[in-house]
Formats: sequence, C-alpha cells, structure tokens
Amino acid sequence: MTYRTKTYIAGDWTGDSDAISTLYRWKNSGYLNFDFVDAHELTQARDTSLNCSIKKSLKERLDASKTFVLVVGANTKDLRAGSCSYCNSLNSWTSTCARGYSVDRRNYIDYECEKAKEAGIRIVVLYNYSNVYRDKCPDSLRCTGTHVAMISDGRWDYASIKKAIEG
Repeated sequence: MTYRTKTYIAGDWTGDSDAISTLYRWKNSGYLNFDFVDAHELTQARDTSLNCSIKKSLKERLDASKTFVLVVGANTKDLRAGSCSYCNSLNSWTSTCARGYSVDRRNYIDYECEKAKEAGIRIVVLYNYSNVYRDKCPDSLRCTGTHVAMISDGRWDYASIKKAIEG
C-alpha cells in the first residue's frame, strides 16, 4: 500500500515563478506555520531528459501525493513543453517513438492535471490573480477541486492559500 503524504506543486515555473516561489518561501520560513511535504524532493528529472523520462518522474511524485496544487497564470493553458510532438525521438512519418516508448502528445501541465484527477487526490487550483479565471485553467480541472485567487487587496492572500492547500 502506498501512503500519499506529499503535496505536488505544478504550474508555469517560468511565467508564475513569483507565485510558486512565494509558496516555497512560506514553507521554508519556519515561522508562518505553512507546511507541506514537497513531492518534488522525491525524484529528480533534468530539463535535458526525454519528455517520457520526465513524465515517468512526475508520475512517481504524483503517486506519493495527497494534494495536487496547480498555479494558474496567464500562459498555463498555452504551454507546450512535454509533448512528444516536440521530441527528437518522434518519427514524424510513422508517429512512433524511435526509442520504443508510447507517444503522448499532452504537455506536462495537461499530463499532471489528468494524472492527479485519475488518482482521485485532493486538487487545489491557485490563480496568480485577484480573481478566479476558470477559462485560464486547463479543461481537465476547470470544474474540479478548490479554486482560489492568490491575491487580495494587491497582496498575497496567505490565509486563503494556506486554507486551500492544507484543507
């Protein structure tokens, strides 16, 4: 039996680094009483790895997670990284992987969202805005989980974010 004890943070690590960094800063502060066990400490995948290898690592992290947190920003739905369409191992003539892996055209965000939903774990969608804009959320999670705006009165809404993540 696998015990799910971790919290998995997903999002546009480039475009929404401010929001994601804030979550980690609160976690590491030691005085804010904001704590979660980070699933990303479990396994490592490098940007130079194959997309399929990275997805395998992501799946291992998700399998150990009790909560999936997606930070949604301006470009979350438009990200394409992770799709086999952009991998050099994809044979464009046969639409097969030259390395023998199955072809998965989902980007990392869509993959993570769908796997979290399939796992039946708690889902939290945090919007890097002062409002919840479900149209910016990936379709698979648009009507699933807890959706919370991260900003209130021009500042990070610590209380709402903490409550959403910790349940």
